[in-house]
Amino acid sequence: MNSFIKNTALALGLVIGLGSVPFAMASGDAAAGKAKAAQCAACHGVDGNSLAPAFPKIAGLGEKYLYKQLKDIQNKTRDIPQMIGQLDNFNDQDLQDIAAYFASQPMQLSGSEAIAIKLNSGDSVDGLTFGRNLYRAGNMETGVPACMGCHSPIGLGNAPAGYPRLSGQYPEYIEMQLKAFRAGTRDNDGDTRTMRTVAKQLSDAEIKAVANYIAGLTE
Repeated sequence: MNSFIKNTALALGLVIGLGSVPFAMASGDAAAGKAKAAQCAACHGVDGNSLAPAFPKIAGLGEKYLYKQLKDIQNKTRDIPQMIGQLDNFNDQDLQDIAAYFASQPMQLSGSEAIAIKLNSGDSVDGLTFGRNLYRAGNMETGVPACMGCHSPIGLGNAPAGYPRLSGQYPEYIEMQLKAFRAGTRDNDGDTRTMRTVAKQLSDAEIKAVANYIAGLTE
């Protein structure tokens, strides 16, 4: 099997495999969730658009994805120190309602910056162009599939499938999560290990470039 066919098969396998991640179905009431989400505002903003990259934007991420993250945090499958105890008093319907509320809110774009990145070869390249190519085409030499295969060409994700919106998220947060998946310190991507498999092939420069590009993706 030549390298192109091998890497194409890997990319296709990751996309198909991600569809089998056991995201729980959510059926929330956004109106009810608005009141229940009041305590979330201090870090994530009233509408889910946080004011600082230390806290991710959660507006528009998709109800199914948000519900899964809330459940994972509540049952400690996903460890976020700032969230310890925050969800202890919520039942399952509460989490579904909160997820529905934030999913219904529009995310505000963070925006990309003109940056230069240094590759492992030592070459310095335009970061936006490099990030765009990585997001849209992947890196077949290292087996990295295109991000848009699951998260859509314009970064809006696939809400029914549970693939989150990326467009507009803080680049610092995206970078932190990709590095966490790469290190295995974040591991709630299901039995297929999709994000961990992808991230372990990414260099620091690639992560910075694609995170910066994603932050400014628009419709």
